[in-house]
Amino acid sequence: MHKPTLLEIFNHPKTQKYIQRSGVVHAIASSYHAFKIAQRFGVDPELACKAALLHDIGHYTWYRDGEWDFELYKANDIHAIKGAERAHKILIQLGEKRETAKEISLAILLHTDSYLPQGSLHLSPLQKVVKLADEADEEPNGNHHYRTIVHDKAVELILKLDNKIQESKGEKTFQQTS
Repeated sequence: MHKPTLLEIFNHPKTQKYIQRSGVVHAIASSYHAFKIAQRFGVDPELACKAALLHDIGHYTWYRDGEWDFELYKANDIHAIKGAERAHKILIQLGEKRETAKEISLAILLHTDSYLPQGSLHLSPLQKVVKLADEADEEPNGNHHYRTIVHDKAVELILKLDNKIQESKGEKTFQQTS
């Protein structure tokens, strides 16, 4: 069983398709936040970073008359449900263990309560880390989804985070070859 790196996940064609909608900068920033928060909660930083990277890949754009309609989004959003499904499929295709793919997908499913009726959920530590990492990078009116970055810089940041994860586990770090 292969354990995909963040860079492999990031470079997957489906990730690239969906992460562009939700914001590459937000995904990467949330992953960095997840790395730090995971340490506080005793959570595996690799799982936290993978879930944070993919947490918004279920987003759909909600426009009315050419303008982003936040109320339409809040009333109809199910991005966490769709994102959990997409993430699970991507992770399985990349060879992630099924149990790990499920755990990451559940963290994505529960990173927001925007689609749930009022109330509170009991979140696992990983699920709480992903929720907090997402919230740490939020901006008013969803502006965190619209920051931009060039692809090479995004790859550089992802590789750096992959190395931080490996170092935290006492493993050998990766070198960028291209």
